[in-house]
Amino acid sequence: MDEKIRIGVIGGSGVYDIEALQDVRVARVHTPFGDPSDDIVIGTLSGQRVAFLPRHGRGHRIMPHELNSRANIYALKSLGVEHIIGVSACGSMREDYAPRHIVIPDQIFDRTKARVNTFFGHGLVVHVGMADPFCPVLSSLLYDAVARTGATVHRGGTFIVIDGPQFSTKAESRIYRQWGVDIIGMTVFPEAKLAREAEICYAVMAHVTDYDVWHETEEPVSVAMLIANLQANAAVTKKALEYLVPMIPEERSCECPHALATALITDPARVPAELKRDLHLLIGKYLD
Repeated sequence: MDEKIRIGVIGGSGVYDIEALQDVRVARVHTPFGDPSDDIVIGTLSGQRVAFLPRHGRGHRIMPHELNSRANIYALKSLGVEHIIGVSACGSMREDYAPRHIVIPDQIFDRTKARVNTFFGHGLVVHVGMADPFCPVLSSLLYDAVARTGATVHRGGTFIVIDGPQFSTKAESRIYRQWGVDIIGMTVFPEAKLAREAEICYAVMAHVTDYDVWHETEEPVSVAMLIANLQANAAVTKKALEYLVPMIPEERSCECPHALATALITDPARVPAELKRDLHLLIGKYLD
């Protein structure tokens, strides 16, 4: 079926579907990097075709460090997606970012160690720019959409990403706060970097569920606390997406669509043929 799907949503913990989708079909996508987390549901939301992928799979079966983020991003790219909104749970590292608030971060601090974070290598060297890891245009629109719901939303903040699956120790939490980060979670990286390599605009709606373990008067983070606060915010998430979708312009004015234009350093004649074939979706326009 030939249809234009410009917008993708990656649902995090507690967000496994979008009930408002109309004219739904299910796509099972295979990629050179394996299969994505689950089948992708495609439907109409606020007049636009949208692709929805539950990050952890339906039933929440996949741990953060087990995610095949390359397959997830590549699968959405193969459907024509140009904008991805990631929905993510996070802990707050500051007093004024309280549970059930929403943060639209503008920076990432990567503390992961066990994740494949690039599509490239194996004969193709690519150095993509990540100074501003989230698309500023999409992030601004997302902030406006969340604000329209009436929820408390914060614009900007540094999202520190850890491997997990365990939560932080108190010592780690205290040190992260000293570093000046604002929120903490386990999934935004390498998602953001892979989206940039795929020349997709990427922004995150981060839902504060807890104060990690640093707060003296609040209980340490637990799964029960996380799920309860996510469920309380579920309606906000879905309403914000309904507002956001028609706000996204047809033409992109940011730098995301050209992220690879000056990033490929390998002589095209030396790139292995198999790699050219597998990555044609990402680099074909630069090598053909």
